[in-house]
Amino acid sequence: MQARDPNIRLEKDMGGGPLRDLGVYCINAARYLFGAEPTEVLAFTATGDDKRFREVEEMVAATLRFPGERLANFICSFGAADQATYDVVGVKGSLKLLDAYEYVSPVEMQITIDGRQQVRKFPKRDQFAPELLYFSDCIIHDREPEPSGQEGLADVLIIEALYQSAETGKVVKLTPISKSKRPSANQQIRRPPVRKPNLVHARSSSRS
Repeated sequence: MQARDPNIRLEKDMGGGPLRDLGVYCINAARYLFGAEPTEVLAFTATGDDKRFREVEEMVAATLRFPGERLANFICSFGAADQATYDVVGVKGSLKLLDAYEYVSPVEMQITIDGRQQVRKFPKRDQFAPELLYFSDCIIHDREPEPSGQEGLADVLIIEALYQSAETGKVVKLTPISKSKRPSANQQIRRPPVRKPNLVHARSSSRS
C-alpha cells in the first residue's frame, strides 16, 4: 500500500515498518496454509529517496523455508500500489486468492488444475465482530483463546529473525514453537458487513 505521512506506521519507535504492519499477514498465511512453522528465513529491505521512509524501510522481501522442502516468498511495501493477493503453487495446479488480506471487500478464489479453472467468490463480511464475540466468550467462560498469545509470539519471532537476516545478509535459522493446536475453520463466526463510517477530522492512513 501507499502509506500516508504522518503515520505511526512510518515511525520506528512506534513499531512501524511494512514487515510488522503488512508482512505479519503474509507470514500467517504461509503458516496456516502449510500447517507448520518455518525453520529458517532470509530477508532483504529496500528504501528509495522518498522522505516518508526516514525511519523505516520502504519494502521487505522474504523467503521462509518450511519442513518438507516447502518455500514461501512475499514482498510487502509502504511505497507501492495496493496489492493483497497470494498464490499457492503445487504439482498439478495453483490457487490464487484475490483481496486475500482485505476486510472491506469481497474475496475471490481462483483454482487452476491441469489447465481448468474454477472461480469461487466470498461476499464481504464483518471480521472484527466475530473476533470480539469469540474473545469476550473466552473471558466469560475462562477459556484459552485460539489464536493464543503463543500464536502471536510465533509471528514475532519470525519477524525478528527476518530483520536479523536483512541486517546481516545471512540466512537465520529458527527453533519453531511447537504447536499442538491451530486456529481452524470450525471456529468461524459469521456476521454481515458493516457500513464504512464517515471520518470526522481524520483521514485514511493510506493514499488509496
